[in-house]
Amino acid sequence: MKSLNPIDLYDIRSELDEEEAMVQDTVARFVDEQVLPIIADAFENSRFPAELVAPVAELGLLGSSIDGYGCAGLNSVAYGLICQELERGDSGLRSFVSVQSSLVMFPIHAYGSEEQKQRWLPALASGDAIGCFGLTEPHGGSDPSNMKTRARRDGSDWIIDGAKMWITNGSIADVAVVWAQTDEGVRGFIIEKGTPGFEAPEIHHKFSLRASVTSSLYFDGVRVPESNRLPGATGLKAPLSCLTQARYGITWGAIGAAQACLAELLEYTASRELFGRPLNHTQAIQLRLADMARRITGAQLMSLRLGRLKDAGKLHPTQVSVAKWNNVRMALDIARDCRDMLGGAGISTEFSPIRHMLNLESVITYEGTESVHQLVVGKELTGVNAF
Repeated sequence: MKSLNPIDLYDIRSELDEEEAMVQDTVARFVDEQVLPIIADAFENSRFPAELVAPVAELGLLGSSIDGYGCAGLNSVAYGLICQELERGDSGLRSFVSVQSSLVMFPIHAYGSEEQKQRWLPALASGDAIGCFGLTEPHGGSDPSNMKTRARRDGSDWIIDGAKMWITNGSIADVAVVWAQTDEGVRGFIIEKGTPGFEAPEIHHKFSLRASVTSSLYFDGVRVPESNRLPGATGLKAPLSCLTQARYGITWGAIGAAQACLAELLEYTASRELFGRPLNHTQAIQLRLADMARRITGAQLMSLRLGRLKDAGKLHPTQVSVAKWNNVRMALDIARDCRDMLGGAGISTEFSPIRHMLNLESVITYEGTESVHQLVVGKELTGVNAF
């Protein structure tokens, strides 16, 4: 019998169609050739690798699930594989693509006017424009119904006041999709960089997602025309649907981070000798490696099934919560264990686990904390809202 792939024990690869496999191979090659050589340095120096935006766009990775408007029109599994391979490189790069695709391009495509789509989607797909998504606020992110940012009508315009926090891409964004409370409920607005009263300072001193731009957004009497309101977005259901799109990609991305850590540890434990033999000759090491492979396999099967459900139009948001909770917890635990198994070397960015571990501390928090997703599942099981 032939040997199994250590990071694909159940041969998920054989379940992919030709296009999906091609997408995975293309993005994997890009990560190996252009991301991995620079990402540790970018992380260490807290620098977003902006030079990767153009090649990411050229590969069709921005808004890849959208048909038309210069987008690739790929299926959900292909988008998941894009996220998996990008996060094998770094969570920060996957976050950039997730926000651009799922949190900016998706709402414009799903809820925007044709004029808004024609103006923004081709530019966002080509990387000529960068977007951000403003929902989380300084007082807390887990209860968006308690939104403080407000928009009020003033003639044919809207005046927006408030603030958003922990916004990926914020200070480099050309356009922000911002959610605000109005007298008619929550509404979405497109706010362009340079609009008077709109500021997006970068947040510094992070020990996570250091190769990603994180910002605050401030709105002080920001005037936007009615033509910049997303006409199809009414109520909290609209921004929450965007989060479901992004969370789906995260379930795949976490797998990539875990695979990167396991692959590095398999190589390290085969070459590192202690007490006269390689580390991988010991039962303690093999047990830990085997447990990592088991957890990754379960996550792979979960995300693949999720993708097939999504493409069939049968996806339920609670199913995404299960996978986000399971897969990110899996990846964080594996990154921590790999960091430990590297010994003193584990605290160096020469090896990837410490970088993935620190990044995943953010991934397990954003797009719904672990506790929030547990409560989502609990509500589904019992019919009782315990939030």
